Amino acid sequence: MSRTFPVALAAFLVACAAHSTTSAQAQSRREPEPLFITITPNRLPTAIQRTGSAVTIIRAEEIARASSYSVADVLRQVPGVDVSTNGGPGGTSSIRLRGANSGHTLVLLDGVRIGDPSATSGEFDASTIAPGIIERIEVLRGPQSALYGSDAIGGVINIITRKGQGAPLRSLRVEGGSYGSASVTGSVAGSTGPWSYAFSGLGQTLEGFSSYGYRIGRLEKTQGPFENDGLRRLTGLGRIGYDPGTGFRFDLGIMASGRRSGYDAGFGTYPDTKSISNQRYGQVFAKAELDAFDNRFTHSLQIFANRTERVLKDSFLSGGPPPTNFRTDYEFWGNRFGAEYQGTLRLDRFGTLILGGRSEREVAASTNQDIGPFPGPRRKDFSGTQDTASLFGLWQLPVGERLMLSFGTRLDQVSDSRSFATWRMTAAYNLPETGTKLRASAGTGAKAPTLYQRFSPLYGTRDLRPEESLGVDVGIDQGFFNNRVTFSVTGFRNRFRDLIDFQFAGCPPAQPFGCYFNVARAKTSGVEISATFIAIEAWLSITGSYTYLNARDQRTNLTLARRAPHRGRLALRITPREGWLIEPSVTMVSNRFSSANETNPLKRYARFDIHAEYVLNSTYKLHARFENITNARYEEVRDYGTTGRAFYGGVTATW
Repeated sequence: MSRTFPVALAAFLVACAAHSTTSAQAQSRREPEPLFITITPNRLPTAIQRTGSAVTIIRAEEIARASSYSVADVLRQVPGVDVSTNGGPGGTSSIRLRGANSGHTLVLLDGVRIGDPSATSGEFDASTIAPGIIERIEVLRGPQSALYGSDAIGGVINIITRKGQGAPLRSLRVEGGSYGSASVTGSVAGSTGPWSYAFSGLGQTLEGFSSYGYRIGRLEKTQGPFENDGLRRLTGLGRIGYDPGTGFRFDLGIMASGRRSGYDAGFGTYPDTKSISNQRYGQVFAKAELDAFDNRFTHSLQIFANRTERVLKDSFLSGGPPPTNFRTDYEFWGNRFGAEYQGTLRLDRFGTLILGGRSEREVAASTNQDIGPFPGPRRKDFSGTQDTASLFGLWQLPVGERLMLSFGTRLDQVSDSRSFATWRMTAAYNLPETGTKLRASAGTGAKAPTLYQRFSPLYGTRDLRPEESLGVDVGIDQGFFNNRVTFSVTGFRNRFRDLIDFQFAGCPPAQPFGCYFNVARAKTSGVEISATFIAIEAWLSITGSYTYLNARDQRTNLTLARRAPHRGRLALRITPREGWLIEPSVTMVSNRFSSANETNPLKRYARFDIHAEYVLNSTYKLHARFENITNARYEEVRDYGTTGRAFYGGVTATW
């Protein structure tokens, strides 16, 4: 792959460039491009038709039709995205892009990375963010470390919250339903003069169901009944912007979220435990922009800080009968703060040049304390600090009117560790006469070792190398019949090396219980397909997505855990009369394995859902959501439950 693809990509670029220089007459008949703007692929607003990367935009109305309790359910509809949750909405949710590990997905909240510095792999837990505060989500697939640095091996998920614009707009959404659920979301947004504002608040409660064993026959018969693992969540968000129209702009955002949820050990003689997780997340950022030299050079400076706190009140039964309740409190906290500068130079026919730098510090620590049956002192588990300094650049170069190229590179230096350099190149070629867009991208990704992997006294290895990847993709976006039929097809391949794994053999004498090593290699390849068909104008449309994935451990040639070879979704959008929307959908997932080395197989399943809404008037809208209507029994993680047949309904007021 590493030798053949650059040759093929170079041939593709040459052919496109040759065609673009001889097509001026045809270009004069070009239709205007739809104004679908994306930010993430090129670090500045860009028409999606001009991007060579595979990107999916999930808009506010699509987010509102998904689950109100987990952003993971919003992401399941995106090709190339695989989500698995340990139990219900309060359970830990892992996101994988194109078969990469969950720690290889960089998640941004308003441009600020939000992975947990204290987590073993530094990954983002999708249950942290409630969908109700989100305006849109951009999912950028493929290695993107040249743009965003560490963690962006599989891709980037950029969660963008609401901003105010125009006259004040207020909304209140109330929902309740199965599993003792209740949710309230309120917001107000608008602008007055040069000032804009947006404030949101959310409160949720859910009695839920047992994370372990729920609706799993072989466990309910031998170990049930199980206790429920509920969820409580409070979130507040505010953004204030200032734009007097003089070329200077300012944006300030703050968010605070708290969550309490139950969880189960999932192993041992008594796996259904009364353990509780309390998690808090806070973030603040300020961003200033200045246009200079007649808007040809834009300076942007952002400062940011966030903090993640996790307190696990772990309860574990052992021995007996009667069993002894061993209770331990674990506390984790991680801080991230820093600053980033980006300069954007507009060079007319020579495109746009972005140059920037970033400085970031991560600090994390954890402690534990035995509570029962024998109380003990608080013990320090690990603590660590690392600084990352980065320089990056991206050149977007138009060749004629049809072809857009981009070339990016980045250098990251992690304190007391090894630096890594990454690159990315893309091409997008438009044929408006046939409604065709050809695109291709190639790039490298990297992930620095986490603080826990380096500084854990029991298992850490200080001199770990960064994990690395090389990824390529080629795709086509095609429209027919005035875009009544559209489809997108992307083929991709990735290779991963120096993956950090845990092993028991070959560790230093001071680490008899195991240590982290750069020992693993993997490769993934596949195809992503999405399509939309407007069958009856203003009455019926059909959307579908499908992902084929071949993800293998190169040491064993066995399938990687929790990677389904086939995953698809089909949905109908029916508007039988004005004000009505009915959207039935079915999600299908093939057989896969819950654990490494093709162990603990999980059966295929199909889940049928329906969303419906009715607009009463300009203020009120009713909605209803029916989940898993056929009551399908399935597992995303071995021995962890998933929802049964459920109903949720509510009302939204907007004024």
